[in-house]
Amino acid sequence: MPLFIKHKEITFGIGDRIRVTQKIVEGGKNRSAIFEGIVISIKSGANPSFIVRRIGEQKVGIERIFPINLPSLDDVKVIKEGTPGVKHGKLFYLRTKNPHEIEKIYTRTQKRVTNKHEEKIK
Repeated sequence: MPLFIKHKEITFGIGDRIRVTQKIVEGGKNRSAIFEGIVISIKSGANPSFIVRRIGEQKVGIERIFPINLPSLDDVKVIKEGTPGVKHGKLFYLRTKNPHEIEKIYTRTQKRVTNKHEEKIK
């Protein structure tokens, strides 16, 4: 199970909060759709893909699967890194957690990054 995946020179991992921009053609018009959420799974192999989860209206969880080779996949931006705070390869357990408990991933990340930084100084 990979913890990281690369799309157009941008590397992101499980637990990262990302913003995915996708081009959509409707009739003769083009528009961009943005989906922002946490990467909960990465699949490698012949058709690599990743699953992004966010909480929508009325506290309903929304998940989308994005294949890396998708031609309409325009851009991926990492908003907040959470990979150092991840303890599992798949974060399916986040489906049952509330947003406050999900933020603990990012607090663990900050603690680990701070501890590594302090070790380098010593």
